[in-house]
Amino acid sequence: MRRTTLTDWVCGVLYVLLVLVLLTGAPRAGGVLHAVGSLLAVSLLAGVVRRRPLTALALTLAGATAVVVLPHHPSNAVLTLAYQAAFLSFLAVDLVVGYIVATRTRRVCVAAVAVAFTVQLLVIGAFSHGDYLILNGVIGLLALVASGMVGLLLRERREHEVALRAQEVAEAVTAERLRIARELHDMIAHSIGIVTIQAGVAGRVIDTQPDEAREALRAIETTSRQTLSGLRRTLVALRQADLATAAGEREALAPAPCLGDLERLAATTADAGVRVEVRISGEQRTLPGDLELAAYRIVQEALTNVVRHAGTGHCRVGVDYGDEELTVEVVDDGCGAAETGSGHGFGIIGMRERVGLLRGRLSAGPRPEGGFRVVARLPLPETAPAGAEAR
Repeated sequence: MRRTTLTDWVCGVLYVLLVLVLLTGAPRAGGVLHAVGSLLAVSLLAGVVRRRPLTALALTLAGATAVVVLPHHPSNAVLTLAYQAAFLSFLAVDLVVGYIVATRTRRVCVAAVAVAFTVQLLVIGAFSHGDYLILNGVIGLLALVASGMVGLLLRERREHEVALRAQEVAEAVTAERLRIARELHDMIAHSIGIVTIQAGVAGRVIDTQPDEAREALRAIETTSRQTLSGLRRTLVALRQADLATAAGEREALAPAPCLGDLERLAATTADAGVRVEVRISGEQRTLPGDLELAAYRIVQEALTNVVRHAGTGHCRVGVDYGDEELTVEVVDDGCGAAETGSGHGFGIIGMRERVGLLRGRLSAGPRPEGGFRVVARLPLPETAPAGAEAR
């Protein structure tokens, strides 16, 4: 910070010295040369403009005024015309004003524009000759207005970009919250449904059939442990700030579920009293993790609805590995209640959100012949066509 401040002061002093050298070294040179020289000297103030624009404005005002005031007034008409070009040095002031308008508060902008306009008006009024008074005044005013308008455009563009970034952050936060809500719902709803049913079974047969009660309690323990592991994995994902700790915990946790875990899911559902028949067709292969997780969660939520609402002891799960899409189907022959997952929860809503994120299609509803049917069609990415399994 001290080095930057020292550099700014050095550059400011060099700018002043360079302008004085231009004026005293060639006092009778044309105004065009003085103006061009002072404009080039402004390059020394690049860092000052960025960090201390008001200081830069004061220096450029002093330099431009000196370029107009200090040289001797020529008497020849041609020299007088050339002398009027010295007012071009105020373009440096206009550039600094434009930067201030683009980057500083409105109060500072108004003050900077007022000071620059007043100084230019006084200098042009005092040192313009004859007909050049109006010409120099109009040109100076137009240049100041143009720099201010450019600054306003840059300011609006920057504010728009900031608003867009804020909106993107808000949308990302909302999307992440929805993803976490879906993940927790799909994981906990299934597990709690299994635990509830097994607890009811254990409560009814604990006196008459203690062996079955013990089996139900074991199923409750297993399901609870799996749910706890999933909750820990989700919480670790939410605590990304502590990367070292999070990485260590993630290594000790099981990976996210995939289609390869359907048999285990079917066994868990069977413990709750619903036998699941799993049918896999097509060329089975490894798919992207988000697609496999979505397919697994859709099957899990559909099985949860079967256990809770269908009132049947059997259902069928079908997974078809197509060339262009993965099709997941869950069919039962139960009561086929239309309100399954929609009127009393967020099951169907969560399924539609998962499928929508992957640009797929979902149909869920009662079957004409009885029961309920859930079908999700998830498009496969082009980078993973049929037959592209690992070799």
